[in-house]
Amino acid sequence: MADQTKQPGPPKKPLTLAEQISQQRQEYEQQVYQKLVDQVKPKPKVLVNALNAFWVGGVICAIGQIITLAFRSGGLPPQDAANATTMVMVFLGAFLTGLGVYDQIGKFAGAGSIIPITGFANSIVSPALEFKREGFVFGVGARLFMVAGPVIIYGLVTSVIVGLIAYLTS
Repeated sequence: MADQTKQPGPPKKPLTLAEQISQQRQEYEQQVYQKLVDQVKPKPKVLVNALNAFWVGGVICAIGQIITLAFRSGGLPPQDAANATTMVMVFLGAFLTGLGVYDQIGKFAGAGSIIPITGFANSIVSPALEFKREGFVFGVGARLFMVAGPVIIYGLVTSVIVGLIAYLTS
């Protein structure tokens, strides 16, 4: 079979001297502008941001541990105390999101506020609050799981697959 290479389109018309100068000047101005932006743009404070994320995430986890210990001292078995703590932490995350406090915590702590279970509650409530002006069905209901929905679906599918593998190999 013969090699059929695609022929390029019609040859481009060479640029005039004025067009070449204009193009080079535009490229030069873009380079100068980019250097100016790089000089003015604030540098991220990686160490400070990492420390803030670490200690805020730690405080959230410590609050969860205190709640768990309170449930355990009230007589709940460990599994029930863990389940109750999860419910309380999700409620607190949703409540603080509704008040607008969790968004401020998120701006300050970054991933330190996203990774705990309270961040999951925030990811569900934030889109719902954002679209509440569109009504309960097309606003809140339609947008409620916009961010967290894919996480739930992939988690569910993965757990079913792992469960099937564990069942078949046992």
